[in-house]
Amino acid sequence: MPERSGAGKVALVTGSTAGIGRAMALALAAEGFSVVLNGRRAEAEAKAALSEVRSAGGDENSCIYARADVSLETGREALFEAVRARFGRLDVLVNNAGISTEGRRDMLDLTEEAMLRVLRTNLIGPFLLSSRFSDLLMNGEGARYMVNISSISAYLPSVNRADYCLSKAGMAMMTKLFAARLAPYGVRVFEIRPGIVRTDMTAPVAERYDRLIDAGLLPLGRWGEPGDVARALVAVVRGHHDYSTGEVINVDGGFQISRGAL
Repeated sequence: MPERSGAGKVALVTGSTAGIGRAMALALAAEGFSVVLNGRRAEAEAKAALSEVRSAGGDENSCIYARADVSLETGREALFEAVRARFGRLDVLVNNAGISTEGRRDMLDLTEEAMLRVLRTNLIGPFLLSSRFSDLLMNGEGARYMVNISSISAYLPSVNRADYCLSKAGMAMMTKLFAARLAPYGVRVFEIRPGIVRTDMTAPVAERYDRLIDAGLLPLGRWGEPGDVARALVAVVRGHHDYSTGEVINVDGGFQISRGAL
């Protein structure tokens, strides 16, 4: 059996107790990585995810859960200390934690408090967390990666989710900034940009998306699944894109293809 790409390596996936984050954590464990799961819920509530990821890795000691809110400085510091104390290294940082606009309110009705809530979790927190972990990434050995999980909302304006769109557009630039800063140290940085993926976040509007997909919105004609995003991440950590950095990988069923008549 060929050696798994993550053997002896450590990966942190923020927001990884459900949905896309959980699927990515499972995929990394299957690749042989020791995985740090993260979320805001108590460890007892993350028990199922923890057990599942440990089973995927085949080693009960290869996965830990670090409860931390990446939007808070105290949370970011606690997460860093948990990784440093347990493993002393980090090879893959996946910035996945994110929230959406509360109530999908009109952009003209957004309050400063509501905007900051989204921006702190989706952009400010991941940026500062990435800065905090940069020493471990830069001083590591072998291939190291930072992967930011963005959204088609990085370029697609939704006037009832303006704060979310702004946060994801900011993450696109964050990817380029860290790619430029960390390239001399051998760290590759990517943005994975999912489209319409079946998760708890999209559940409230699932019927609407069903109708749009049935009407031909997506060239590939189906919902995305968390596993689709996880497989894109695996391609990165296996080194299949190692002459690239700062790049966007679209996982959107072809949504970004312009199909307007000329």
